[in-house]
Amino acid sequence: MRRYLLILFAIAFCISCEDVIDVDLPENETRLIVEGVIRVDETQEYLPIEIKVSQSSSFFDDNTVATIKSAIIYYGTPREDAPEILEGGGISNLAEVEAGSGKWVPDPSFDSDQRIRVSSINEGDVFQLILETDEERYFATTTYVKSVPIDSLEQGDETLFSGDETEIIVAFTDPADSSDFYLLDLDFGEFLVTEDEFYQGQTFIFSYFYDNELELNTSSVVNISLIGVDESFYNYMNQIIVQSGGDQGPFQTPAATVRGNIINITGVDNNEVFDNVERSDNYALGYFAIVEEYKDSIVITDNETN
Repeated sequence: MRRYLLILFAIAFCISCEDVIDVDLPENETRLIVEGVIRVDETQEYLPIEIKVSQSSSFFDDNTVATIKSAIIYYGTPREDAPEILEGGGISNLAEVEAGSGKWVPDPSFDSDQRIRVSSINEGDVFQLILETDEERYFATTTYVKSVPIDSLEQGDETLFSGDETEIIVAFTDPADSSDFYLLDLDFGEFLVTEDEFYQGQTFIFSYFYDNELELNTSSVVNISLIGVDESFYNYMNQIIVQSGGDQGPFQTPAATVRGNIINITGVDNNEVFDNVERSDNYALGYFAIVEEYKDSIVITDNETN
């Protein structure tokens, strides 16, 4: 009995000693977040331009919609002797779909059509995005990158560790005359990057394994996209995928800050030189890119029912 009394006394003592500790979380610097990856289907008439802007918030709060004054896209072919000058292109003025939505598309109220025709762009054309808030100005530049079609999609019967994974076999043929980088959107928030260092000019075949999240009790459709990217976007996506651990989409705010290609140019006087060396830590999160996409889909069946 004495032993039990001692145990009860010890428990009571520990409980009575519990204190509520207030932890002061660090104040996060708010940043503009830009979701500006435009996937181009060259069978369509227009580029599906939609730029989403939001504002990062404190540790426990959700991001909020950002208020910006204007958004403009300049595009064209860079001049050989002066790459900062774009020729043969145009301007697309954007407008918010509705107030407070944070979604900006080609302005339908303009006298002229602000949409960009697919037929008017070529691989290597440069696109420049300028965003303005009440106090700051942001700039991003990107080059249009083409992709290649998906040759085939097949369901395999191999597994990995648990034995319950679903295998998809993807094949595509890489061009022989260039060094290429790709982003694969494998549906269900799964992404993969690859470069052609070891398969340049060849057909590349690889397997991707989905876990039980597919819940293949019935047939499921998996949509696969093969997207051409440049090396900078490839490196950015590689960091995002590693840091997200596959638990979130790559265009959401990452667990740690990954710097994209959107810089703060507030106060830069020369419109032809975008240099924020003195404000290198003042930048927006997210990425702006114009990339070609090829899509295909496959119906997945539960192998156990076949």
